Amino acid sequence: MTSDAADVSNPSVEKLSFEQARDELVQVVAQLEQGAPTLEQSLELWTRGEALAARCEEWLLGAKRRLDAARPSGDAD
Repeated sequence: MTSDAADVSNPSVEKLSFEQARDELVQVVAQLEQGAPTLEQSLELWTRGEALAARCEEWLLGAKRRLDAARPSGDAD
C-alpha cells in the first residue's frame, strides 16, 4: 500500500481531531471505491475507515453533550 493518509502507520486515530479524522475517512472511502490491489490492503483500509468513523462519531457526541450541558435546564426539545 502507498504511504498516504490511509496508511495504518499514521498517528493513532485517538489523537486525531474531528477534521483530521473526517478528511482521512474521505480519502479511505475514495481508495476503497477505486479498489485496492489486494484483499489484505482492502481490509486494512476498511479497518482504518471504521476506526476513523468511530472517532468522528465520538467527537460529534462529545460536542452534543457539551451543547446539551450549556443549555438552560428549562429548554426542552
